[in-house]
Amino acid sequence: MTLNISGALNWRAISTWVATVVFIVAAAITTSLLPAHAIATAVPLGTASSFAVLGGQSVTNTGPSAITGDLGVRPGSSITGFPPGLVSGAIHQADAVALQAQTDLTTAYNNAASQATNVTLTSPGDLGGLTLVPGVYTASSSIDLTGTLTLDAQGNPNAVWVFQVGSTLTTASASRVLLINGAAPCNVYWQIGSSATLGTNTTFVGNILALTSIGLKTSASIDGRALARNGSVTLDTNRITLPSCPATTTGGTTVGTTTVGTTTAGTTGSTTGGLLGGVLGGVLTTGGTTSGLLGGAVAGNTTGSTTAGGITGATTGGNHGEHGDHGDHGDHGEHGEHGEHGDHGEHGEHGDHDDHGEHGDHGEHGCSPCDDKWGEPMNS
Repeated sequence: MTLNISGALNWRAISTWVATVVFIVAAAITTSLLPAHAIATAVPLGTASSFAVLGGQSVTNTGPSAITGDLGVRPGSSITGFPPGLVSGAIHQADAVALQAQTDLTTAYNNAASQATNVTLTSPGDLGGLTLVPGVYTASSSIDLTGTLTLDAQGNPNAVWVFQVGSTLTTASASRVLLINGAAPCNVYWQIGSSATLGTNTTFVGNILALTSIGLKTSASIDGRALARNGSVTLDTNRITLPSCPATTTGGTTVGTTTVGTTTAGTTGSTTGGLLGGVLGGVLTTGGTTSGLLGGAVAGNTTGSTTAGGITGATTGGNHGEHGDHGDHGDHGEHGEHGEHGDHGEHGEHGDHDDHGEHGDHGEHGCSPCDDKWGEPMNS
């Protein structure tokens, strides 16, 4: 078989390369123009973090509720129903500790309300049946929960969810919030613009930060906190437990619901120069088609990649241009694609390959995508 190696690159191959590079350029530019996504961050609760229940005007309980954590009220002073309710922590009734906790709660509420939105929820709407990854979710007015809401941390124990609800949060009976793949209850925040009501037997997760009131119906439970700024917290045979998180959880940042591939340091700053430079240099510069086009494209997107050298070397070595007396070959390194060496065609006087360096038995020629005549395997 005789290989047809011309001095100029096949136009079809050039067209394919140009189309590929233009596609890469367009993709890179499009990605760079995508807007940055919102970041959900842990809400600092300050001294309010020790409270499982905190009311503004009152805390009222019916039945054998169990509160794990502190319980307090301020500026009101009414706490009733303990016992029969049990509190494992301290009770702060209109004291300085409760006052500071309310001050810190206000700061936390404002922090949660001010975080940039990832996803705007249908409102009025229902969270039941949804699976949500970490982020900031905003409902302009009311939101309901009927059935199960699943929060998927995707293996990140620091994943954070912030729910911004313009008015009310209401759950139906036996509704629940389910955490999967490392999600932690201490990193779920519900900022409620008015009041929250948890239905009978609801299993709820997260920190409820309500502007007005929080009401739990019979046998509803919270793995988190019920913190009301101005109104009351009303309980009825409930369980509220301060959330616990792994020691490594710091309330770190998480990406939004739509994933955008991040641009590495190697790509940043070299996309335009490498890609556009490669296109212009390869297409417009005579004799630089291969190295400019592919070298620019690959080097612009893969810093330090062996791909650029491999592709450029293969193309340059395999397509010699006008070989003449091989004066431009210097050190071919990976030379490979010589076709039939008995008859080199346009190679001029082959002689003893003086200008090839160590040409010999072609041992280091293999950059070509095919074997040579003598069946020696290519080196890619």
